[in-house]
Amino acid sequence: MQLFNLENKNALVTGSTHGLGMAMAEGLGKAGATVIVNGNSSQQKIDDAVAHYKSIGIKAKGYKFDVTNEIEVREAVQKIQNEVGPIDILVNNAGIIKRTPLEDMEVADFKQVIDVDLVSPFIVSKHVVKDMIERKQGKIINICSMMSELGRTSVGAYAAAKGGLKMLTQNMATEWARHNIQINGIGPGYFATSQTAPIRIEGHPFNEFILNRTPAARWGNPEDLAGAAIFLSSKASNFVNGPIIYVDGGILATIGKPSNEA
Repeated sequence: MQLFNLENKNALVTGSTHGLGMAMAEGLGKAGATVIVNGNSSQQKIDDAVAHYKSIGIKAKGYKFDVTNEIEVREAVQKIQNEVGPIDILVNNAGIIKRTPLEDMEVADFKQVIDVDLVSPFIVSKHVVKDMIERKQGKIINICSMMSELGRTSVGAYAAAKGGLKMLTQNMATEWARHNIQINGIGPGYFATSQTAPIRIEGHPFNEFILNRTPAARWGNPEDLAGAAIFLSSKASNFVNGPIIYVDGGILATIGKPSNEA
């Protein structure tokens, strides 16, 4: 039994044109899955991502749609099923963050974060899961965050959304596990991406904070997420339903260390 083999599986990964979404999609593709690329910024960005996946030997096809628009999602899911086949794996990765103190945050900005980070996983899952229920099999992975467990200044909307996504994951598992569908989450820690590059320079206060706060004493590499994504997409997780796997180098395991500790 090849527990981690994803051959002949189709994996829809939202927000997979770059960053951590692309890293997880690459992991699934290298395990044998066909990657269904999603984005909403431009068709060119989707085409470039598909070309990248294909250049490293991964089967891929791209679809542009807004994960917060239920009509677009419904039409896209139907099109994917017609053109590629059943969606065996769904990774709800698309997300945004707005770093603003709560007292200064516009209500419209707060709602936008909630829509993208919490409502869209519900919308996409709702339309993908119906076929999974009929086929009595499927995997759904919601990309949560350490902010599903902890607060931090200036990310209140994001933390509210990711905390809600943790509970949505557990409720999806409660309702859909009986159909042989496994719904779980991944909570990334702090990762070395293009977005974090400006604060990862040696001597930067936040860089020093992360290195000291993380027991593994380093930032995560995007490929560090691939293993968790493959596990939760494969037969190896067939009786795993509801938990969030935190890929954080141990941050949530510790209160931290004194500043004078070596």
